[in-house]
Amino acid sequence: MSKIATREAYGKALKDLANTNKDVIVLDADLSKSTKTADFKSVAPERFFNMGIAEGNMMAVAAGLSTCGKIPFVSTFAMFAAGRAFEQIRNSICYPRLNVKICATHAGLTVGEDGASHQAIEDISLMRSIPNMTVINPSDAVETEAAIKAIVEMNGPCYVRLGRAAVNVINDRPEYKFEIGKGVTLKEGNDLTIIATGIMVDAALEASEVLKEEGINARVINIHTIKPIDSELIIKAAKETGAIVTAEEHNIIGGLGSAVAEVVTENYPVPVLKVGVKDTFGESGKPNQLLEKYGLTSKDIIEISKKALNCKK
Repeated sequence: MSKIATREAYGKALKDLANTNKDVIVLDADLSKSTKTADFKSVAPERFFNMGIAEGNMMAVAAGLSTCGKIPFVSTFAMFAAGRAFEQIRNSICYPRLNVKICATHAGLTVGEDGASHQAIEDISLMRSIPNMTVINPSDAVETEAAIKAIVEMNGPCYVRLGRAAVNVINDRPEYKFEIGKGVTLKEGNDLTIIATGIMVDAALEASEVLKEEGINARVINIHTIKPIDSELIIKAAKETGAIVTAEEHNIIGGLGSAVAEVVTENYPVPVLKVGVKDTFGESGKPNQLLEKYGLTSKDIIEISKKALNCKK
């Protein structure tokens, strides 16, 4: 299957929802062609609202509409959703626990040429710190569509992190099942565990294959739901493999790595080493070049995994 951006899958899922759930409405901050909410608009224009470049107001309007029985899906770039509208998300959506779905696109370094000002590498940290918020970071198009279908059925605030760049499809198998709050073991192994989220799941699988050739059997877990995180699966991995490496397209402060470390240190302490952006801003460049420069490739996961094994010993 060819590469598909998770934002593309989001647009397709929204278009499907337009026909199956009449309570779903969509709000966008003048970026519908980029966020792909234009797909929804093409079939249900009467339920689509362009709120202009006023993200805080858009969140507040979505909150109000949710109190009238509607299910608002609110979209803009992750930098503007999690960053610019943080206060409204916190106070107007999460505090009263309203049924608003914030689906933010163009997250992480793979925004590419747009540069540091648009590369949201703090959004997971921001969103998971708010009480009542569910945080989901799908790894591919299949998982994105499954996540959108799942969150429309749950009641309460949700943040879904989506990307700009096309990524490999890794969940196109009959047995795949998406469940909010439940991680997915993609590969078994007992030497160490690689826990990844978003686009880094693909890199983790690639790294595990190379490690296997070197005689290292790495377990690979996809944590698509950062909050509530699957503590049971993480603790099991810590007990059975003795070392964990996390991988995320996000700052290593406050994201998946921090969330996993919180679980491990309180329940079954083992070494937790992190692959991610190391507390720095990004820059303009091609997505693959940026991932390589900032240490977010399968090679980096391999290197850190070997360090984790040494810590384990």
